[in-house]
Amino acid sequence: MSTTEKETTVADRAAGPPQRKLRSTAAEPERFALLGVWVVLIIAFSVMIPDIFPTTANVSNMLASQVVLLILSIGLLYPLRAGDYDLSVASTLNLATVVVAVLNVQQEWNIWLSVLAAILAALAVGVLNGLIVTVFQINPFIVTLGMGTVVQGLIYLLSDSATISGIDRALSDAVLTQPFLAIPTGFFFALALCAVAWYIFDHTAFGQRLLFVGQSHDVARLNGVDVARLRWRALIISAGTAGLAGVVYAGTTASADPVSGASFLLPAFAAAFLGSTVLRIGRFNPWGTLIAVYFLVTGITGLQLLGAQQYVQQLFYGGALVIAVIAAKLVRTRGERKRRDRVTTA
Repeated sequence: MSTTEKETTVADRAAGPPQRKLRSTAAEPERFALLGVWVVLIIAFSVMIPDIFPTTANVSNMLASQVVLLILSIGLLYPLRAGDYDLSVASTLNLATVVVAVLNVQQEWNIWLSVLAAILAALAVGVLNGLIVTVFQINPFIVTLGMGTVVQGLIYLLSDSATISGIDRALSDAVLTQPFLAIPTGFFFALALCAVAWYIFDHTAFGQRLLFVGQSHDVARLNGVDVARLRWRALIISAGTAGLAGVVYAGTTASADPVSGASFLLPAFAAAFLGSTVLRIGRFNPWGTLIAVYFLVTGITGLQLLGAQQYVQQLFYGGALVIAVIAAKLVRTRGERKRRDRVTTA
């Protein structure tokens, strides 16, 4: 069997028989549950706060405010599909933001050269993460947690623990310009990244092998998959996408500080896990993640407009993460039970 044929076989095993996959999808109406709850929230807040919530200005603000989080969450899906956690994404995002600010403001580099350097710095973090995880066979949870701390120290060094403002307006214009229906360009960029992730996950051998690896590293390895290389690539993509999120963040705020990026870590995981309960239940998927991101901001914005305190944001993100993890566990248990029942019946 040739290498190409072997890779196709592995991808087919990961995807499962097409007819069975279609039947199982149709038999899971709960995959639209969060989408239904989101619609109910929108209607409820529109009725309760008709002068503010359903306005174009508020919708545009919600779409724009979550672009950085959505981009970061999409990048996080790649290692999660492979069964790995990347806890360094928030620090990597912050690193990219600070690199843009330091090079453009303090070193007077061209803004686009600064952006390129920031993305390369982020990719370097992913390369180091993948190297340590795959070569030394160390748990990625520990590696990325430690790497995130190292990167945070580097951020303090580069920024001298101070906020840097005055980033070239060209970057802000590229991110915040509203070319259509008062929707910022950054949202369309995030939407494009969702489409790319969807295509990779559902229509390429690489995406199918990622799923196979995430189900079991050992089984994938025995079936001829280069598990180490796939995990390494996933961590590099995660870091590179975090770098893109950091660049967008720099354009959104026109400044950089050494600590604000850390606030994206919990929401990114909450969105990724909650997204795995939508559309493709039990699988990390980009469209589910997009729905989860804007479901959460809809709830938070609506409650804050009704007078809720700032802590409601932490309650929403933390609660969503816990609930999503429990739901994912229940779905996985149910799937295993169905497989055992089929084997017993056969």
